[in-house]
Amino acid sequence: MTASTTETIVALASGGGTAAVALIRLSGPQAEEIADRACRGAAGRAEERRATRAKVRDAEGRVLDDVLLTVFRDSRSFTGEPVVEIACHGGRLVTRRVLERLLECGARSAGPGEFTERAFLHGKLDLTQAEAIMDLISAQSDLALRAAHEQLEGGIGREAVRLREDLIGVVAHLEAWIDFPEEDIDPDTGALFMARVAAARDGITKLLATAEQGRILREGVRTVICGRPNAGKSSLLNLLLGSERAIVSDEAGTTRDTIEETIILDGVPLRLVDTAGLRAEAGGVEQEGIRRTLHEAGRADLLLVVRDASLPAAESAVELPESNRTVTVLNKSDLGEHADWSDHGGVRLSCNTGVGLDQLRRVIREALDLGEADWGEHAVAINTRHRDCLRRADESLEAAEVLLESAAAPELAALELRGALDALGEIVGKVDTEAILGAIFSQFCIGK
Repeated sequence: MTASTTETIVALASGGGTAAVALIRLSGPQAEEIADRACRGAAGRAEERRATRAKVRDAEGRVLDDVLLTVFRDSRSFTGEPVVEIACHGGRLVTRRVLERLLECGARSAGPGEFTERAFLHGKLDLTQAEAIMDLISAQSDLALRAAHEQLEGGIGREAVRLREDLIGVVAHLEAWIDFPEEDIDPDTGALFMARVAAARDGITKLLATAEQGRILREGVRTVICGRPNAGKSSLLNLLLGSERAIVSDEAGTTRDTIEETIILDGVPLRLVDTAGLRAEAGGVEQEGIRRTLHEAGRADLLLVVRDASLPAAESAVELPESNRTVTVLNKSDLGEHADWSDHGGVRLSCNTGVGLDQLRRVIREALDLGEADWGEHAVAINTRHRDCLRRADESLEAAEVLLESAAAPELAALELRGALDALGEIVGKVDTEAILGAIFSQFCIGK
């Protein structure tokens, strides 16, 4: 446990800005004592877990605010240490004055994520659950919220612990055989032993398969809208958003930089990127916009290629990077469709009237396998850190399999298995993870 947990920290735990009520949290061994100094003993007299009315006073005894305070003694709190929560009036000035008074009385300002870090250090949460709190705060959709709740309940952590415990048994058996060959311990070599390692790899593979789900839930589907000038790219953006976000004009080259907005489709965020029109004869600033369009298209999860269906196909052709997920939108269907498009399977749409929008949404869902039915009963989805740990664990297990099959170096196989144990332990924080903790909790907001 770090030395910082011997200090008592304080921060605003509710959102910034003006509100009816603000919540200030004190956590640490002197939380109750500090609150007593500011409230003239009210915290010490308070019944645990019961809101008690008190007055926060300055050093001269003047009332700063009339508050409600709640005391959590010993380890029966979110952080696993004594906590006092003060609900004060939510004005900026009064909140600042109360915070300043608590600092004067001996508290230290909390850093980003420090309350959640203390909960982890005191065993209230594993590392995956701590990360889930940030996912919960930043969730943009119902599916992301459900995935965060599943992780907060320990879904990913339980699976990582199960895999690790299974491997501990494998390592213990192998090392016992190595260290005490005279005891005639069954080395469990052959099919049974390899099956246990293979089962662990299978579990890791299943978790790794959720990495793309996790990225989409946390970051959204990067959906790039592209095409020639005047095809209706900005009109499509506005139609999908349901508002006039982008400027629409008949003048070619109106959009010269990318515009990004987010919508929610079947519980999954789509990050829509409107781009500059693609044409060979562009120059100057417009040419830079085209360069950015091609860059965005190259890193898109989904390309919406907008083409003017009222013109011959050759007049709306564009050259784009290859993509596994591309939807062609044949816009301006209300103007009449040119014969070139008669056999084309693109989505017919009129951005002017909105006809075809429901079909486009359906095609996007099908292209991305969206919808709750496609995500399974539980939206467990690992993040980038989990993925890296699992990949290292899988690489170590693969190396151990090769060594065990050769039966030439069981000691090296045991080392590889221990490497897999360490990698799985990092997921839930079961090994020395000081650098990892610093990186994770620095991304949190103050007060969590």
